[in-house]
Amino acid sequence: MSSYPRAFATPLTALLLLSVALPAPAQQSTHRAAAAASTAALAGVDTSPWLFKGSDIPPDPEWSFGRLPNGLRYAVRRNGVPPGQVAVRVRIDAGSLYERDDEQGFAHLIEHLSFRGSKYVPDGEAKRVWQRFGATFGSDSNAQTTPTQTVYKLDLPGATEAKLDESLRIFSGMMAEPAITAAGLAAERPAVLAEQREAPGPQVRYGDAIRQTFFAGQPLAERSPIGTIKTLEAATPPAVLAFHQRWYRPDRAVVIISGDIDPKVAAALVVKNFGGWKGVGPNPADPDFGKPDGKEPATRTIAEPSLPPIVATAVLRPWIYRDDTIIFNQKRLVDFLAIRLINRRLETRARAGGSFLQASVSLDDVSRSANGTFTNVIPIGDDWEAALKDVRAVIADAMASPPTQGEVDRELAEFDAAMKNEVATARVEAGAKQADDMVQALDIRETVAGPKTSYDILQDARAKGMFTPAAMVESTSRLFKGDATRALVNTRTADATAAAKLATALTADVSGLAGKRAQQAAVDFSRVPRLGSPGKVAARTTVGDPAMEQVTFANGVRALVYSNPSETGRVYLRVRFGRGYQALPGNRPTPAWAGETALIASGIGSLDQGDLDQLTTGRRMGLDFDITDDAFLFGAQTTPGDYADNLTLMAAKLAAPRWDAAPVARARAAMLAGYPGFDSSPDGVLARDLEGLLRDGDPRWGIPPRAQIEALNAKDFRKLWEPLLATGPIEVDVFGDVKTDEAIAAVAKSFGALKPRKPDATAPAPVRFPAHVDTPVIRTHDGDDNQAAAVIAWPTSGGSADHAEQRRLDVLAAVFADRLFDRLRSVAGASYSPSAQSQWPVGQPGGGRLIAIGKVAPDKVPLFFQLSRQIAAELVATPIGDDELRRTIVPMLQYMARASSGNQFWLMQTSGGAFDPKRIEATQSIVGDMTGITPATLQETAARYLRPDKDWTMAVVPKGK
Repeated sequence: MSSYPRAFATPLTALLLLSVALPAPAQQSTHRAAAAASTAALAGVDTSPWLFKGSDIPPDPEWSFGRLPNGLRYAVRRNGVPPGQVAVRVRIDAGSLYERDDEQGFAHLIEHLSFRGSKYVPDGEAKRVWQRFGATFGSDSNAQTTPTQTVYKLDLPGATEAKLDESLRIFSGMMAEPAITAAGLAAERPAVLAEQREAPGPQVRYGDAIRQTFFAGQPLAERSPIGTIKTLEAATPPAVLAFHQRWYRPDRAVVIISGDIDPKVAAALVVKNFGGWKGVGPNPADPDFGKPDGKEPATRTIAEPSLPPIVATAVLRPWIYRDDTIIFNQKRLVDFLAIRLINRRLETRARAGGSFLQASVSLDDVSRSANGTFTNVIPIGDDWEAALKDVRAVIADAMASPPTQGEVDRELAEFDAAMKNEVATARVEAGAKQADDMVQALDIRETVAGPKTSYDILQDARAKGMFTPAAMVESTSRLFKGDATRALVNTRTADATAAAKLATALTADVSGLAGKRAQQAAVDFSRVPRLGSPGKVAARTTVGDPAMEQVTFANGVRALVYSNPSETGRVYLRVRFGRGYQALPGNRPTPAWAGETALIASGIGSLDQGDLDQLTTGRRMGLDFDITDDAFLFGAQTTPGDYADNLTLMAAKLAAPRWDAAPVARARAAMLAGYPGFDSSPDGVLARDLEGLLRDGDPRWGIPPRAQIEALNAKDFRKLWEPLLATGPIEVDVFGDVKTDEAIAAVAKSFGALKPRKPDATAPAPVRFPAHVDTPVIRTHDGDDNQAAAVIAWPTSGGSADHAEQRRLDVLAAVFADRLFDRLRSVAGASYSPSAQSQWPVGQPGGGRLIAIGKVAPDKVPLFFQLSRQIAAELVATPIGDDELRRTIVPMLQYMARASSGNQFWLMQTSGGAFDPKRIEATQSIVGDMTGITPATLQETAARYLRPDKDWTMAVVPKGK
């Protein structure tokens, strides 16, 4: 892939790159010298494409490969998306399946210790080094341990050769000599145990039960990457070091780099920093992951009352390594298409109000332990037996009777469109995604093919006639046969008869339950409701920098159009209509909560959801829905060839909404199925209650009471939403690979053709912050008694005018979050993921807050409040140091520099600006607002808001505590 064209860089990107990213002249000279010397540096390196050994898939020429004499491999490529960033991944071919019984959790523990300190970095300093480089800890720098690998990640912004060199040096020290000491272990072990404690208990227990049931007799059944409390508490430096020396070695490591740098320079830096690494002893053989054993118990039941009834089944076959060849991929495409056909039929039955709320089938290779066909069924209510039988009937029907060629062609058209879109947008694929794709390919022992190669493989299979009805039956029959069949059912209450019922439901005759296959009629755009004559442009002007067109149509609709072809093949649509939460009553609950699930699925005019799916088959179109403080939203990511019709569908949804009852019933059933989960953990309680509590009990936010959900019906749903769709202003935003005049014409034919809308004259209910409390508001949960959560918040403000204050609060919150992380996790080990952020509603004049949340053990709730108030008092009393300010602001500037190279950034920043010009004005001062922040101004901001007489606190604790 060629470098992201600098000609398309926006003014913000260019300024930020100049101010914080570009190398100094001496560094540029060094870069040229390194490029010239790179050939010599690679002497002795085998540069053959090792990834493609045994494959007839053409190697992707954009990737350069190498194998060092010590066995370490690398894959590097140039990619300028976003500009200035280099994505680095260091993969170790060892995860939790490589642990012995007394080492469970060690692979993950080493990940933590490596980031804490290593050969070239003192304890706790790695995070700060990368912050100074502009990387945000947790998002730009992170790591992940799975059963089969450990991956260290860095998305390095403003990457110079010197920064990449230093980063690879740090990584090399982390891999070869992490600080596995008694002090480091004592400091980091509590954080790992906190991570384990904070995981949602019911979901973890369900996941453990799935793993233990499906993979019984194999190591995967008992190997969770997090480990066990017993083994983690027993871990000693010698024991952890032994695991590290056994598996962390160059012949098990791959360095992957995709970014805005010369690949030869990147390869040379890999050789420079990793070439001297030597493993300890011989490279051990991979452990035996075992094979599915048909002699193990086939069924299991559990009872998690906070989870809905769920039936999960697996048909398992041994995982066998196969060379990643063209025919292998083509056969897999046939299998995936057969799975899609089944899922389409299952979704059709669920939409029609069948016995199950949701059901799906998937095909996957799991941790190189099994190849499996998996089915998940969530019933309506508690009758999981009927739901399982109905799903089995659909599958049995697919095994017995071929689909029509039309059904096959429909799914094939979806494949074709998706792959064709990847070809069209390949030029703007992010380097981080390419690096992650390479990691995934290595983990599953496959290659990485470029989008064009993948599309050619699909077209070749099509030319061979591989996608036929007969092929679908053969594939389906094969995918539901294996060496072991397993099933697990979760019931809300313990049921001693559930196991027998499950065994019976798995073998019951379902031949009479399949019913007649629903046949979807052909649909074209002639059935979309007529919208009227194209609207006339009443006003048009150029606004903002980067420049965009602001258009007003005769019917009052306004539009912002930003033509920027830098993201080839991508168009972003956002339609703001009405007044969002401001249009909802603030004194009573409403069915607004069901809008996201049921509103779009209710259809358009005479077209139901199935018709709309058929209408958009083979096209990249969408119709997402959301509610914001001051508008309802339709959104989509589409293409230059599809966006005009996408706008037509969006406008038709407002002009001629359909009010099918089934999606409303499904929304009710889905919420009721998940409702007990809100009581099962601190996270669940916060998800249900926090937003409403932070607005002094305003019923527009938060999850409504169960009784209200049970009472939802199609009549009341329509009564609320019909006037909301028909009133209030409309703004249409079209950003991306479009021609301005054509985009304006597309808006004119769609939203410009609507009848003038009635204004929404209802005065919005004010948004209130809760009053200060001397003792925390208490909520309780039914989950594990070692889990709690604590919240502290201070009121701020809102609106589009005071953007400088908004950005000062963003920086203040980032400083607060970093200090809270250091003290609550790194020092106290009391919380794995404490957070703090400023939430400033641009669409309303008030309602903002600076909020911090920590998930802690119940006895650590007072510590959270103590540390939070301590940090607040320090920020008020003492200006922060220059280094801390830089480590906070530079990553934020770098994030904006990278984000602003894409159209979505400008869409999010300016959306709403056609009616509120201050939003567009605010984009002109981003850099100035941020770089103008000083320790003194930040202290003044803290004094203004972090007042002890204004804070509001909340704790979620186990019942009885």
